[in-house]
Amino acid sequence: MIFPLEQTVKFTGNIYEATVAASHRAYQLAMTRDEKIEENDGKVVSLAAKQLFNSEVQYRRIEEK
Repeated sequence: MIFPLEQTVKFTGNIYEATVAASHRAYQLAMTRDEKIEENDGKVVSLAAKQLFNSEVQYRRIEEK
């Protein structure tokens, strides 16, 4: 699977937040050695982005007080 460019272009939220969330998710996937990585030809970042844009995972912004 390639990076979900079409979904990225259609994204209406804050792309910086989405990029940070995808980066954190990719790290999680890599550290847990999720079996879905192999199904995605070892492409961790594109898998994380796909999960984010398809709402398989959600993120929230933590604001400092």
